[in-house]
Amino acid sequence: MKKAKYTWQLREKTALPEEFSAILTKQQINPLLGQILWHRGIQSQEVLETFLRPTVENLYDPFLMHDMEKTITRIQDAVAQGERILVYGDYDADGITSTTVMKEAIELIGGEVEYFLPNRFIHGYGPNLTVFKEQIENGVQLIITVDNGVAGHEAINYATEQGVDVIVTDHHELPPELPNAFSIIHPKHPQGQYPFGDLAGVGVAFKVATALLGELPAEFLDLVAIGTIADLVSLTDENRVLVKMGLEMIQNGERIGLDILIHLAELKKEAISEENIGFTIAPRLNALGRLGDASSGVELMTTFDEEEAERIATYINNQNDERKEIVATITKEAFELIEPTDLIHIVAKKGWHEGVLGIVAGRIMQDTGKPTIVLTIDESDEIAKGSGRSVSALNLFDALSEIREDFTHFGGHHMAAGMTLPIQNINKVKEHLIRYLERNQIDLSQGQELLIDESLKVDEVTIPFVQQLKILAPFGTDNPVPNFLFEDVSIEQSRQIGADKSHLKFQLSQGGAKLDAIAFQMGNQADEFGQGTTNVAGQLSINEWNGNKKPQLMVSDFSVDGMQLFDFRGKNSRQKEIPIANTLYIYFNSESKKLVDEQTDHWLFTTVDEAVMMIEKTNSQQLVFVDCPDDVGLLKQITQTGKIERVYMLGVSHEEAYLNGTGTREQYAQLYKFVRQQEQVDVRYKLNVVAQHLKIQEKLLIFMIQVFFDLGFVTIENGVLRKVESPENHPLTESKVYQTRLKKIKTEEFLLYSDRETLQQWLWNEEEV
Repeated sequence: MKKAKYTWQLREKTALPEEFSAILTKQQINPLLGQILWHRGIQSQEVLETFLRPTVENLYDPFLMHDMEKTITRIQDAVAQGERILVYGDYDADGITSTTVMKEAIELIGGEVEYFLPNRFIHGYGPNLTVFKEQIENGVQLIITVDNGVAGHEAINYATEQGVDVIVTDHHELPPELPNAFSIIHPKHPQGQYPFGDLAGVGVAFKVATALLGELPAEFLDLVAIGTIADLVSLTDENRVLVKMGLEMIQNGERIGLDILIHLAELKKEAISEENIGFTIAPRLNALGRLGDASSGVELMTTFDEEEAERIATYINNQNDERKEIVATITKEAFELIEPTDLIHIVAKKGWHEGVLGIVAGRIMQDTGKPTIVLTIDESDEIAKGSGRSVSALNLFDALSEIREDFTHFGGHHMAAGMTLPIQNINKVKEHLIRYLERNQIDLSQGQELLIDESLKVDEVTIPFVQQLKILAPFGTDNPVPNFLFEDVSIEQSRQIGADKSHLKFQLSQGGAKLDAIAFQMGNQADEFGQGTTNVAGQLSINEWNGNKKPQLMVSDFSVDGMQLFDFRGKNSRQKEIPIANTLYIYFNSESKKLVDEQTDHWLFTTVDEAVMMIEKTNSQQLVFVDCPDDVGLLKQITQTGKIERVYMLGVSHEEAYLNGTGTREQYAQLYKFVRQQEQVDVRYKLNVVAQHLKIQEKLLIFMIQVFFDLGFVTIENGVLRKVESPENHPLTESKVYQTRLKKIKTEEFLLYSDRETLQQWLWNEEEV
């Protein structure tokens, strides 16, 4: 049995009202898709129309935001009086696009505007007092923050004391006390009347730009789409409208820098999607702030010089490549430090780049299903700084807030946190989180939830159906790509693909219908398929190749019901990854202990009684048979104890009894003659010489000597073999060693040379060999 990585939550089918079904029919929408729409709150003609075909009419009046009129008047006055205006942004994709929107909007009305993006390693996040001082000393007379500011009390207070107004535009969680700013534009401001609170920072900047210009600035929608998608805010309501129109603007617009970046990323501008933005464009912009100064992102988005745009876009691409290399290196090192059985993963090491630790923590969390904190240690070996990523079951921010005093700096939300702390407090944090799990009875063993929208049969997947799913796009937070479940399917043509064989490609087969599937980062699970009943969950897409179109499933998760036997026989197969935690390793020959890594935490057992006792004691469900026993029945006896569901068969044979056999009559005669001619033979050191002389394979020769000893033909003392002068005559078959060999040959023949299906059926059924 192979358990799913996630806990699957399959939506129950709803009996759709006749009125809504009639709407679906009129719109020619597949009823299966109608179920998804209904569950996502699209339940009337009006809401469906807005969802499918949003327009500018679906956007809200920016003046519903608190302080908007006051803000616009102040900016207009500043422009009219020729004041120097500073836009103070942030170093991520949302901050870059927010800064660009605000800068260009003010320039359109004739304002003198500069911008500043803080460096995360020098200035940190949000308004920085030192920067504010420098800018004010240099003559800045109005500061407008974008994508930050609601927590910038110290810097904003200083500016106010200097007679410099600060306009805050932000979307982050409002603190209990707001800063003493000239005005605060925030979609969730308690004194505002704005009907949608989930705008990204760039969305808030866009609202200010709309109010400032007196009309919708459509030329900024490309930037709004990028920042909104990158910041993972809810892609519903107004954000859906902004992103949908923004993607169209990217496809048809003429922002030179963005066009070149898209080209260098090998994307098709005319087919750009939210997926392209989220996985290709946004990471490139975010890479700037992760490694240093993000200002080149604004330069790229605002330049009209094609040559300059080419230079900047190439630089951004190179920064992203460097970021990926750093992430890959740290991720590999971090995985080597984690303990698989830990409930919480906290790893720290000197020299790790702090700008990418959130990405690394996220990857470990996704792979292990456990909350993860990754920290870098400074040169003094005193301070650790980094990021944490959590699963939905654990509110990491709440849990760590209980021990705020152990951190030098701390902030975050439910699923993520950033922190700085003395290194001596690292273990205290881990111990606290473990106690927090116990105290709040949080069970992390179930894995994260995977919402599955529909259960389908393979033959229900057609090109028209998959193409119609696009009406749900753009996808994102609160409007995810639908996951579909395919139950009781057969897996065919499974193979590992990719330069490092890290991905899987296969077909789902059911009732004669087939569906291509690809599973990224699951190459190491290729052996799971082909046994038991397989259930696969994933997302549907269209694969186009050489002009041909075929439906394809992008696998999110899979499970296998029933018992499984994993065939790791043969030297090459022994290099495959074998589970360690909660796994019993069974060996019958003491030499086999060397084959199991001594660094791992596992149990090894040499007798059947010990193995059976441990299975019953631990309720273990996984076994590894390291070698071959003399009696094949011992494997079945052990396997049928308890509820064993997974067996890994290495089947090492030290004696290679089946390959070497028992020896021929001529070989025994040859050996007997040799022994009679020698006074003594030191078999400890001369065995290989004797084997070469007699032309008998060394392992076979050892067995033959053991038979002679068992029958009383020779004596062996301290490794020295001597002949017996007048031995009694016995047939070879009377030797217990010889009889055991015959049984072992039969065992090895079955265990090492039967196909996996035969072995699996035999292990869990009553058939005898």
